[in-house]
Amino acid sequence: MMSTRYGQFCPIAKAAEILGERWTILIVRELLVGTTRFSDLQRGLSQISPTLLTKRLGQLQDSGLIVRKTLPNQQRTEYHLTPAGRDLLPVVMSLGKWGMQWARDQMSDDELDVQLLMVEFCRRIDETRLPGGQTVIEFIFTGLPKFGHWWVVLAKGKERELCEENPRKAVDLQVRSDVRTMAEIWAGDTEIRAAKKDGRVKLTGDPILSRTLSSWLRISLLADVKPGTAARKERSFFSRGISKDKDS
Repeated sequence: MMSTRYGQFCPIAKAAEILGERWTILIVRELLVGTTRFSDLQRGLSQISPTLLTKRLGQLQDSGLIVRKTLPNQQRTEYHLTPAGRDLLPVVMSLGKWGMQWARDQMSDDELDVQLLMVEFCRRIDETRLPGGQTVIEFIFTGLPKFGHWWVVLAKGKERELCEENPRKAVDLQVRSDVRTMAEIWAGDTEIRAAKKDGRVKLTGDPILSRTLSSWLRISLLADVKPGTAARKERSFFSRGISKDKDS
């Protein structure tokens, strides 16, 4: 049962009752990009509690937007969008474009979520641009007390792995940077070539992978969206020095 009720017959009000709860639209975002497992949803939504995630998934199921499936001969549960849920793709993309256009200068330092950043980079890597066989990319983020090391393991025909613990596999390329720089690269505010040139991104390992980084480490689908007002001074997606109240 949704806790927000507007008491109106307006279809916008009814849609808002389903999608307006905190975290709901972001859960839909994750499902739209192919996330199906509870643990992977948590990784893409690192600030949500397991209890609240379970509640929101139940609400989406009650609303007919997702189905919960237990895989045959396994104890693993997956969540999949129904046709009604999949129809939210243009809605979510439009919200993303609006956010990039009109809210990009309201992003603050405490929203530099390295877990979400690595989830995004992991799923955006273009395997067709990589050599055959297994490829292991190590990401090192300087200045972080935790989650400073990540590994992405890719092999043709296998599900890609995003590891927070060392997988003990030979690393083909090490990418060393800070979270802000990599977030700005993801958002399209900083070019990989420029960050490499000025030392904000340092690469060690396979020279071919290093040279072709910008071709296989694809950035956000919304990176080409520019600020909405030409007269506004163009700013990074994550602006500096802005304080903002956060919801409890």
